[in-house]
Order: sequence, then C-alpha cells, then structure tokens
Amino acid sequence: MSEQLAGTLARRRLGVVHLFFFVVAASAPLTVLGGGVTTTFAVTGSKGVPLSFLVLALILGIFAVGYAAMSRHVANAGAFYSYISQGVGRPAGVGGSFVALTAYNAIQIGLYGLFGFIFADFMNTKFDVDVKWWVWSLAAWLLIGLLGMLRVDLNATVLAVLLILEIIATAVFDIVGLSNPAGGSVSMAGWDFGNLFASGVGAVFALGIAAFTGFESGAIYSEEVKDPNHTVARATFLAVLFTGLFYAISAWAMSVVVGPDNVQQAATEAGPGVVFGTLAEQVNTTVSDIAVVLFFTSVFAALLSFHNGVARYLFALGRERVLPQFLGRTSRRTMAPVAGSLTQSVIAIVVLVGFVIAGRDPVLDLFTWLSGVSAVGVVLLMASTSAAVVGFFRTRRGDESVWQGTIAPALATILLTALLITVVVNFNSLLGPETPSYLRWLLPGLIGAAAVIGVLWGAILRSSRPEIYEGIGRTVGQPLAASDETGPEYVPVH
Repeated sequence: MSEQLAGTLARRRLGVVHLFFFVVAASAPLTVLGGGVTTTFAVTGSKGVPLSFLVLALILGIFAVGYAAMSRHVANAGAFYSYISQGVGRPAGVGGSFVALTAYNAIQIGLYGLFGFIFADFMNTKFDVDVKWWVWSLAAWLLIGLLGMLRVDLNATVLAVLLILEIIATAVFDIVGLSNPAGGSVSMAGWDFGNLFASGVGAVFALGIAAFTGFESGAIYSEEVKDPNHTVARATFLAVLFTGLFYAISAWAMSVVVGPDNVQQAATEAGPGVVFGTLAEQVNTTVSDIAVVLFFTSVFAALLSFHNGVARYLFALGRERVLPQFLGRTSRRTMAPVAGSLTQSVIAIVVLVGFVIAGRDPVLDLFTWLSGVSAVGVVLLMASTSAAVVGFFRTRRGDESVWQGTIAPALATILLTALLITVVVNFNSLLGPETPSYLRWLLPGLIGAAAVIGVLWGAILRSSRPEIYEGIGRTVGQPLAASDETGPEYVPVH
C-alpha cells in the first residue's frame, strides 16, 4: 500500500478565501435559486420571500458572533461536537456529534438525488442520452469519494472554480430579472414586512433556513486553517453576509421578472425553469444552457463540501475513540481523513441504493425528505452551540466582550429555538402532497433519536471508559483535564 496512515490533519493550508469557498459552496447559491427559492414561492405563495432571507441572515449573524468567539479558543474538527462538549457537557457534546453526523449525511446523500435527476434530464434533452438518474448519481458518488481523499486545499480549489462560475450565472439572472420587470416597473413587494409576516410565514422560514445549511461548517476545518484565531470567524461572517444578501436579491429578481402576483404559479409550473426560461427568453439559449450546466456543478460543489465536513466529524470522533478508532486515521501523503471519507461514501451508497430499490423519486423523496431532516438537525445544533458559548465564557473569560460571550449567544439561543419549533411545526411544508402524513413527525424525529442515542452513549462512556470520556471534545494539544496544566498532552492516533 503506497500510503501510510496517520492521525493528523494538514496544518495551515486553508486561508479565509479557501474556507469561504467551502462554506458558501455548501450553501450552493445557484441550487438555492433554482431549487430552494422556486420551491418556497410555489409552496407558500408569499411575496415576502426576499425579505425572509435578510431576517434569517440577521438571526444567523447573531449566532455567528458567539460561534466566532468560541472558534478562537477551541480548535477541533468536530466543531459543534467540541463546542457543546466544552460549554454544556460531554454527554451533550456526543449527542450533538450524532445529530451533526445525521444532519450532514442527510443533506449530502439527498443531494445525490437532485444531481442525478437534473443531470439525467439535461443529457436526455440535449444529447438524447436516456440513462436512469441513479447512474449519474453513482458517477458523482465515485468522483466525490476520490476527491475526498485528496489534499484539502485541492478540494478548495475545485470548489472555488465551480462557485465563482455559479455566482456569475446567478448574478446574470439577477441583472436580467431586475432589468426586465413584469408590467414595466420594478415591484418592491418583496421587501414589505406585511407580505412576509402573514399567513404562511412559518413555512417560509422552514424552507428558507434549509438554504443556509452549510454556512456554519467553517469550524470543521479549524485544525487546518492558517490562522485559527481569525480565519473561521472571518469566513463565517463573510458567508452569512454574502449568502443573505445574494439570496434576497435573487429571490427579489425572480418575483420582479415574473411579477409578484404570478410568481407562485410560475414557480409551481416551471420550478427551476423559471431561472433558465428567463435567461433563454431575455438573453439567449446558449446562456441558458450554460446556466443549466452550472446548476448541476453547483449541486456537485455542495456534495463535495458536505462530504468533506462529514469526513472530518468522523475523523474527530474516531481520533478521540468516541467512535471506532480507525476513523481517526488520515493519509500521510495528503493528510486527508481517508477513513472518514470512505465511511461517508459507504453510508451514502447504502442509503442511495435503498431509495433506488424502493423506487422512490430522487427529488420529491430522496432530496426533499433528507433536506428537511438536515434543516432540523442544523438548527438544533446551532441553538445548542449558542447555549454552549454562554456556558463556556461564563467560566473562561478571555478578550471577548459581554456582547460576544453572553448577550449575542443568549439571544441567538432564543431566536434559534423559536426557529427550530417553527421548522418542526411546519415540516409538512417541506414534503410533497403525496408524502405519507406520518413522515412529518418521523423524519424530524430521526434528529431527536440521534440526539438521545448520543447522550446515552456519552453517559455510557463516562461510567465504562472514563479515559475516553475525559478526552471528549478537547482542542488538539489540550491536557486531558483543562484545570490540570501538568496533565498528559493529547496524542493523535497512529
């Protein structure tokens, strides 16, 4: 075997720009425009969708204050797992790690359904190649698995190229949409608070928060960034600001070019075709075709970003022996978490094959169901992390202000808890009309089950394997007992 395995991630390879690309690529702007925004308009009929993205960005920005402050003190590829462990308690941290694995695996696997469907449709329409959607999903799965074992900065470069192209395509749509308003005048209905805070506002937020999934993933790479004290914080704030404004403007452009009174019908009938049809009509078919290609490269970029995130969570848990120790291995040549990457690939193929055998729809079932599960999990993680920040700085005050260490994270805990309740109560809005009614509780219940199992496993480790329990969620190099400066240093698994 040409590669030996070690238990250390690559150090000092990612700067703010690299990390920004990982984070925003996970959010996938063109995917959000063509899939998320059109779905929200179609399901809710709300004219206030553009404003909803700004409101959500504000909530997430408040969350990012405490999140960024804690990132300067805790560097662990387990991110939320480590934060919750140090701020709330180790059993809660293990519960958080199980939620994270469930949520990020769900969105990553769900995206295979979306990718396979749109790629199959494109190949059939443009080249008369009629191949089942799952064949293209499997091809993407293989390529993602290979890329996941390469150097992290190479992955960032791939994401950067794909992200820049999709941002350009989305910006072109925004310019075209705002320059060609329905009825001859640009409507400001999208910015009216009365249009947002009306019937269906819960469904708007439930669908909208899914669009931001991935922005919070910066801390997963905290062991690999060039400046642990600043890189994660800066990339996270940039991601929130960029995605919030970009999504809001893009949703506004869609409502303007179609007309606020017609956007629900258009989105229901055409879906992503609202974007590509507008480009074909207002520019030309070549630009529209390029945008379609960038649409599925956008999904591919999100697949790669989430794959890397899951691999690092598995790595952190294996390194600390919360999960089997082999998961903590990395490639000595590329320093990538190869064991975590391969494990994620295995999980993905098992679920994907299960949906194929069951004959489920790749978008209405595989993508939509698992996206909803992920949204619930990520909001729960953010709420728990905000509470953890308050607990962490209550006993470990650094240079952070009261706003950073107490007020902002406390406020974020309240806002995110309210958002979590909204998402769960309105979970049926994420499901198709033909979906069995019991799934509106069963699917989000997967997140609750993961949390409970994780907490119980943490409690079992406390009583049966105390040496492992003491190491849960530490920053790399931190003594086993934070209060014991003479304690043994953490030694990675080899």
